[in-house]
Amino acid sequence: MNTRIRRTAGLLAAAAVLPLALTACSNDTGDSDKSDSADKSSATATEHSDGMGDSTASTSSMDQPFGPACSSVPKDGAGSFDGMAKDPVATAASHNPALSTLVTAVKKAGLLDTLNNAQDITVFAPTNDAFKKIPEDTLDKVLNDKAMLTKVLTYHVVGRKLTPENLQNGSFTTLEKSKVTTSGSDETYTVNDSAAVVCGNVKTANAHVYIIDTVLMPKS
Repeated sequence: MNTRIRRTAGLLAAAAVLPLALTACSNDTGDSDKSDSADKSSATATEHSDGMGDSTASTSSMDQPFGPACSSVPKDGAGSFDGMAKDPVATAASHNPALSTLVTAVKKAGLLDTLNNAQDITVFAPTNDAFKKIPEDTLDKVLNDKAMLTKVLTYHVVGRKLTPENLQNGSFTTLEKSKVTTSGSDETYTVNDSAAVVCGNVKTANAHVYIIDTVLMPKS
């Protein structure tokens, strides 16, 4: 009889412990699932965060100056990209030694204030080497004829800001009243199928500047 009582008590004790054990196992599994879920959520959040970072960096890089001649621009000071961004376009160009002939021509034509006071324009800026491509007697003639010089210089200016995307296949009326055409993609663009952009997407206080390796000439 005592043996039966002891067996019955043992079974009852085991029955009481079993639900507690199952509950504990269930809680352990739930915590593990929650931990796994939290880990997965954290990993997913990191992936999304990394993706956003890459996207932002990509967008930012697309908005920067580009082209082989950009490497010669000073890293700091008034002639740097940050320095030029603070000045109106003619003043900004005067800080770039590679554009000294252009600045001289702008002054001779009396266009310094006109360009500095204009708003939201694009300037295709020929380098000194671009001017050297013009025969010396022809260049002298243009530089000493204010009307002709004004015509040539205003042909390099468009009355709106152009992004690189705008240049992919574009036709734009200049301040001289005739059109320039542009084509290209990525970081390679040409103007009128003759002038290559050697440093593009340069920002000044009032303009976007595309430095080119050839002087543009209006047809008439």
